[in-house]
Amino acid sequence: MDKIAVVILNWNGVKLLEQFLPSVIQFSEGSTIYVADNDSTDNSVAFVTENFPTVKIVKNSGNHGFAKGYNDALKHIDAEIYALVNSDIEVTENWLKPILDTFEKEKQTAIIQPKILDFKNKEYFEYAGAAGGFIDKYGFPFCRGRIFDTVEKDNGQYNDNIELFWASGACFFIRKNVYHELGGFDESFFAHQEEIDLCWRAANEGHIIKYNSQTVVYHVGGATLQQGNPKKTYLNFRNSLLMMVKNLPKRGLFWVIFFRMILDGVAGIRFLTQGKFGHTFAILKAHFSFYCLSLKYLGKRKDFQIQQYYMVKSIVFLYYIRKLTLFKEIFNSIQNIKN
Repeated sequence: MDKIAVVILNWNGVKLLEQFLPSVIQFSEGSTIYVADNDSTDNSVAFVTENFPTVKIVKNSGNHGFAKGYNDALKHIDAEIYALVNSDIEVTENWLKPILDTFEKEKQTAIIQPKILDFKNKEYFEYAGAAGGFIDKYGFPFCRGRIFDTVEKDNGQYNDNIELFWASGACFFIRKNVYHELGGFDESFFAHQEEIDLCWRAANEGHIIKYNSQTVVYHVGGATLQQGNPKKTYLNFRNSLLMMVKNLPKRGLFWVIFFRMILDGVAGIRFLTQGKFGHTFAILKAHFSFYCLSLKYLGKRKDFQIQQYYMVKSIVFLYYIRKLTLFKEIFNSIQNIKN
């Protein structure tokens, strides 16, 4: 069994593989590299086979999205650690060693995220993950280095190694045994928020999720589904609600979800005022889909859910009403309340 397998999920991404696979091969000494192909219709598989013969190919039977795509592929990959890496990630020299050292020293640590910077503007954090993720009481995720549309410059303010609530799926390290014990990603999600759901389930089982700033990668972001795409809005809003049904503590479950749906309605109205009608419709569609799936997801709940899952009660209130746009400001407001 390999120590670590670097697994890149691909669907019609030959141009991304051509651009970013060389850095993975160059700097991933001691690992086995896989491209898990979601039944691409371009020449991705032929390109990798011809140009990078050391890279192994796992062929999935269809375009099953991020969640099922990885679940299917990882059934065929045997390694102690899975490194799940987006096809639009540029890695850096020595990127694997700090991660492997942490897993070796900290047996309870199950999931790790590196520092994720913006490939297009390398002085800044990247939207999808930045310096590690947290969540508010109503299921809205946010990151150190990125809260809603505010992205911070990397000035070394997050050069630390801390516990997180969730790690970004853009570059996601997880122990094989933990991944399979948890049942992998929730395949009904297709894409978006599945990594948060997996981390939440891991935390409910007592596992630790961490951030390691010594490993740095650069992410293009939006290379497969643009940030402004209504489909992305639909998946994010729907999957967030489904994730909450599965993982929220039983006490207050109904009221937390009810208030979250009100906030979703406010977001829909905001999209309307901006003329983004497709996004408003996407939220409505997400809610109808949630109604249809909610009973099924209640059946997925486990016997135990952690009580203190959130960092702040409402990141929406702090960001849009109190105008606290930086993580440091959010953190200081928490400390002031405690004191």
